[in-house]
Amino acid sequence: MLRADQLAEISRRTLGHYDGRAEQFWEGTRDHDVSQNRAALLRHIRSAPPLRLLDLGCGPGRDLIAFRSLGHQPTGLEGAPRMCALARRLSGCEVLCQDLLRLDLPADAYDGVFANASLFHVPAQELPRVLSELRRSLRTHGVLFSSNPHGDNQEGWQGERYGCYHDLVQWRRYLGDAGFTELEHFYRPPGLPRAQQPFLATVWKMQAAPA
Repeated sequence: MLRADQLAEISRRTLGHYDGRAEQFWEGTRDHDVSQNRAALLRHIRSAPPLRLLDLGCGPGRDLIAFRSLGHQPTGLEGAPRMCALARRLSGCEVLCQDLLRLDLPADAYDGVFANASLFHVPAQELPRVLSELRRSLRTHGVLFSSNPHGDNQEGWQGERYGCYHDLVQWRRYLGDAGFTELEHFYRPPGLPRAQQPFLATVWKMQAAPA
């Protein structure tokens, strides 16, 4: 069990890694094609557009720009202050500067949450709480998209970044326990052998309340 000071160190070092590389991260990822991921979120949302979307771990704003160009109303959330500032400037969207381990989200606010390569930074012991907070932020029929590097359920440091690498079975268990039902899953990048697809993408809806 990680102590409070260890969790604070995970946030400090991981966010510090990204904060010191905000401009480089933008240049290195701005042309990454994750349209498959954005489409997977949008096609499962039943609400009428424009949709209110939360881009969780939005980085410098690539997907905020894409969602806004489609006519939606995205809000970013990012824990690295320089990334937040860059995302606001590049996208023109509202960006909440919040640590994933200390979320403060409005209830029933979003039609969809887009968590592209962000939730794997949440230590496994904190994941149930974070998923519960995300579920609370979704409107009725809300949808959660997640893409994470997958693995054999190990977690720890890789350089200055902390990560958890779940397999599909364990990831399903966490999301099911948090009150979500799976809609689909796929591995990325598309068109490659599984050994060359490091990312697991999953799409979820909130479970119906008991009758």
